Amino acid sequence: MEAFKSKPLIGFRLFLPGMLVQLLLATGLFAGEAERPNIILILCDDLGYADVSFNGSPDIRTPELDKLAEQGTVLTSAYNIHPFCGPSRMGLMTGRYPHEFGAPFNLPNLSHGIEEYNRLGVPVNEPLFSTVLQDAGYYTGIVGKWHMGITAPYHPNNRGFDDFYGFLGGGHNYFPEQFKAAYERQVAAGNKHIFDYLLPLEHNGQEVDETEYITDALSREAVRFIKDAATKDQPFFLYLAYNAPHTPLEAKEEDIALYSHIKDEKRRVYAAMVHSVDEGVGRVVEALGEVGKLDNTLIIFLSDNGGRLDQGGANQPLRGGKGDTWEGGFRTPMFFHWPKGVAAGQTYDHPVSTLDFYPTFARLAGADIPEGKELDGVDLWDAFTAGESARKGKTIYVMRHRLGYTDVGARQDNWKVIRVYNRPWKLFDMSKDLGETKDLSKKHPELVRSIAKELEAWSRTHTEPKWHHELPARDKWYDKEMPRFDETFQID
Repeated sequence: MEAFKSKPLIGFRLFLPGMLVQLLLATGLFAGEAERPNIILILCDDLGYADVSFNGSPDIRTPELDKLAEQGTVLTSAYNIHPFCGPSRMGLMTGRYPHEFGAPFNLPNLSHGIEEYNRLGVPVNEPLFSTVLQDAGYYTGIVGKWHMGITAPYHPNNRGFDDFYGFLGGGHNYFPEQFKAAYERQVAAGNKHIFDYLLPLEHNGQEVDETEYITDALSREAVRFIKDAATKDQPFFLYLAYNAPHTPLEAKEEDIALYSHIKDEKRRVYAAMVHSVDEGVGRVVEALGEVGKLDNTLIIFLSDNGGRLDQGGANQPLRGGKGDTWEGGFRTPMFFHWPKGVAAGQTYDHPVSTLDFYPTFARLAGADIPEGKELDGVDLWDAFTAGESARKGKTIYVMRHRLGYTDVGARQDNWKVIRVYNRPWKLFDMSKDLGETKDLSKKHPELVRSIAKELEAWSRTHTEPKWHHELPARDKWYDKEMPRFDETFQID
């Protein structure tokens, strides 16, 4: 149990050891019958490691999130698959590194007019875990950002979601009166390729006339889904994908006023955007309580990648930010909350990856993973509830292609190797050096070589990118003869 550390509790709840919890769940002694949990996955966009108070933010208050974190377990070493939002989400939903099916880059914005790319998305031969849960009898919903394909084969309603309210692109403006006016101007001008952030929201393929600040609207729709789900004789899965605090930095004036003590304007607006998310999560929890579903709902909260340091985000004590293979690029704040199945007032320090959600959700749901489906994650539930590592000796990889070279990193147990800007490899002990400041590569050269060789072997599983975020990036990819892995994995 060394990885569990006590935290202050709000209220008191009996702690049951992990294996006992699983036994009670399996035998149905919690509620008189075996009950599969509802699952709510709450994903923020570009939220930094230090942008929620349960994870140490000194200037942003998140009381609703804090309550859930304190009544659940905080995962301190949680990682995304990629330091950008598109590949990160694709990896999360498929349970595979997106590089392996040609998706290491964001899909381009519609305004670029790249028709060949606009018809693409997560390959249909990669079943998402939403489909696995749907096939297992779950009522499934997504509210918010998709960013995994806009045409029919890739639409959420065709990828395992019974209900979808949100937008298909990589982001959205927040105030309806503003984005609707801008959209109408572009339509009047005959623009066929309108900026994604201005498009109308939709509900199951039908445009809707949204009137609320977008974060509030998404929270409202999450509540609607929960109340609808409560009328059905089946468990539910909700993927609540907020676009906040992703740019553009737009917040309600009354929320900005709450953070008048923050001098930096971007940080002030950013904090107000996070505040709106926190309030929305509070509404979701309230709805769960009203319909009697809170005790048997697993709530997971996280971000899709690190915060943007130039747009108000903060990742302390981690180094770097969005787009980096430093910890600040792909390490995320995270907690698990489930009164019936997760210990309260604990922290879990062992590494986990969002790749692990797929097999773990399938296990909790009693779902069958499709035959032949390749997964890069592990079912972490038994180890997690026991406070042990589910990934002992297993490596978490990260890769970001740049112009003419590639940044890479890998976390294995407490060790992290990294190579950025084609500079020499570095090694850090993450149990002692969260800021990646003390390079130990000269002290442990064989360890560096061993993990780097694993990274190189993993790179051989990658396929040629199916799309790039813009045409100039595609041209440069071929001009520079990327990915040039022979250079990446050289060890001096």
